[in-house]
Amino acid sequence: MGETVYVGNAGVDGATNAGWLLGHFAPPGEVRHSADVEVKWGVHPPGQARSRWATGERRTTLLVLVEGCFRVELPDRTVRLAEPGDYVVWARGVDHSWYAERASVVLTVRWPSVPGYRVDPPVLR
Repeated sequence: MGETVYVGNAGVDGATNAGWLLGHFAPPGEVRHSADVEVKWGVHPPGQARSRWATGERRTTLLVLVEGCFRVELPDRTVRLAEPGDYVVWARGVDHSWYAERASVVLTVRWPSVPGYRVDPPVLR
């Protein structure tokens, strides 16, 4: 059995895996490895956008704004997160994209942790 406690820094640890800290992609046996949930510390410069829409989503997602101004684009609306603590939750099957209106930090939690959803790196618009 691996370690039962991990101490790190989200900015440092996330830098090596597009911000993702916990999920199926962490090494098996490590306490951060999970098929149940994924956690991301997203640091986004102003103008950064998801490279393409996420479709066929098989996970539920919670996205919380830590700082900045961040837009989540959904099929039937756009949600603007402007105050620290603003958040949005969307269910499985809801396509989405996002855009950083200002430099932003967001915490994202998705469940379950499903392999195969990696997309191209975000782009600046």
